Amino acid sequence: MYAPPVFREDRIDVMQDLMRAHPFATLITVEDGRPNATHIPFAFHAGDGSEFGTLRGHVARPNPVWSAFDAAIDVLVVFQGPHHYITPSWYPSKAEHGKVVPTWNYAMVHAQGPLRVVEDPDWLLAHLDTLTDGQETGRNTRWKLDDAPSDYIEKMVRGIVGLEIPISRLDGKWKMSQNRNAGDRAGVVAGLAAEGTDSAAEVARNIAD
Repeated sequence: MYAPPVFREDRIDVMQDLMRAHPFATLITVEDGRPNATHIPFAFHAGDGSEFGTLRGHVARPNPVWSAFDAAIDVLVVFQGPHHYITPSWYPSKAEHGKVVPTWNYAMVHAQGPLRVVEDPDWLLAHLDTLTDGQETGRNTRWKLDDAPSDYIEKMVRGIVGLEIPISRLDGKWKMSQNRNAGDRAGVVAGLAAEGTDSAAEVARNIAD
């Protein structure tokens, strides 16, 4: 990932927080010499023997990714955080000299590491509990695995395969108008606030931070 110093994010805790907040990611593997992309949610686990943490996910058993990937090559997991189009009309400098162009603000984390396949039912049940709890937290009526018949859950578990990635490298990029002057940044924050969407508000918070 191309990340000029002004946009580079090196704080491990900040990158880990993004992975927790935006768990639906793109897993990139190599199969028969070609890249393959799989889109699944991941549960992030701190520690677990890895300096940067461990990612755990699962795929349907018929999905060939778990059996066809090249185990000699580390996989890449791409997490996309808040992002939004930035119009030059929000820059006060547009009125001063007009030398501005549109851009896109975004936050990204790339996690790399070896992929391990897990078929143990107990591991899968624990993973599903963690993944579900993370998404059900804060809901008035929280769904949990015990809400479904045990034989049904057992059948569903037999239909999936677990994926575990101890992270060996983390790269972060926060492109949040750091290259603009204070006036332009304030203009972008105001413009995003007027958009009235959750994504715009999240990008505005990132710029203000």
